[in-house]
Amino acid sequence: MTENTKSKDLKTEPSEKKDKEAEPVKKTQGQLLQEALGLKPKDIQEIEKKLFISRFLDYFSEETLDFIYKDRSIEQYKNEIQNFLATVDKEEDKLLKRNFEDKQIIETIYQLKKKGEDIALMQGFKQPVDKRLRKLSLITTLPMFVILLVLMTVFMGAMAELIWVFIPLSCVLCMVPQLVRGAILRKWYAFKEENKNSFYSENREEIMILKTFTGEVLNNIRSGLLDMKVPLQLIKFVLHSRDYENLKLINQRTVRGSAQYFFSFEYPEGMEPFPIPELLLQQFKQLPSEIKKKTKPEKNFIVLTELIGKNGVLSNFVPSLKSALADKINNLLNSCDFAEAPKNLNEIMPNLENTPIFCVCGEVAEFNSIQICNWKNQFKFYLFEGQECKCGEKIYILSLMDEDVDIPEELKDIFSS
Repeated sequence: MTENTKSKDLKTEPSEKKDKEAEPVKKTQGQLLQEALGLKPKDIQEIEKKLFISRFLDYFSEETLDFIYKDRSIEQYKNEIQNFLATVDKEEDKLLKRNFEDKQIIETIYQLKKKGEDIALMQGFKQPVDKRLRKLSLITTLPMFVILLVLMTVFMGAMAELIWVFIPLSCVLCMVPQLVRGAILRKWYAFKEENKNSFYSENREEIMILKTFTGEVLNNIRSGLLDMKVPLQLIKFVLHSRDYENLKLINQRTVRGSAQYFFSFEYPEGMEPFPIPELLLQQFKQLPSEIKKKTKPEKNFIVLTELIGKNGVLSNFVPSLKSALADKINNLLNSCDFAEAPKNLNEIMPNLENTPIFCVCGEVAEFNSIQICNWKNQFKFYLFEGQECKCGEKIYILSLMDEDVDIPEELKDIFSS
């Protein structure tokens, strides 16, 4: 989507403001659940943080080699988990914290990471593959473009005659970094495939410690949802294994040799499912053909919090619904200039397949536009526009571009957890 189209979509024109104010406010699923079931925002946040812990531990135990040499990322995961466990006050959560400490989860993570690094070092991998890709991309790209620039300068007078040479030469220079990247990735995936099973077998005891605790976290979440009478069919998440109890498999797929399973929680045997609140049920029952096209579509805003990211690459995050701040976010966007992001979705969110973002109806969201928003030439952030879901809704994701960026004081309530 072009910059002009985006700014027109998101900025409220003066002639439209009066009509917009007259429209009834449509609540998101999170708001409806809170109102219908008497939930508090803190309840939803605790669920999200516990799912964050379980997804990380499950991913690490299944794909430990993906985390070798990533000391800073592991440290950030550790801090996120410990900070959350330090704030728990319910007895069942305190038990979870004690088990976390007794099982020495952090120590086990570092032990497995070190063993993975020892194997990688023996086979020629001395740094994370993504870091190696960035370095080699820079090394191969810059000299080639310098050569091209020199040739263009030297033969400037004969450009018209030599254009047939420069065009294919430019294509070749653009292809070389991609070929190098492909070769590195193939080598990396081959290394993982060759060592994954043996690594799992040789370190099964430590891996099972992580998996056992992951199962405890998932059961803790499920028990809490049952106590709050939350319809379990509304809570969906992705894991890399099927080694846990009380889960209902929704779908599965394989991405680059790695399995991904889409789950919801299973009800106890003999227990009738909690009814979905009527307003949400009506939304689920709507067929795409019955959904009326809106001239002014609703804006469902989600902000990526608990961010782990650097230089525009977001390696992990927790999606937080910010619909209560929709007016303030719209005002923020009205004050921004928009530019297309120079990177694609896979480059910005390399782990999106492992931590998908869901529409307000619970379906996995797809995205068709990424913008960099420039607020008053003081602060830049990402805006991801979701494709229209089959429920008729679209979501918009806001995110910092770097975990260490300074957030303006007036915007901290939007971008903070």
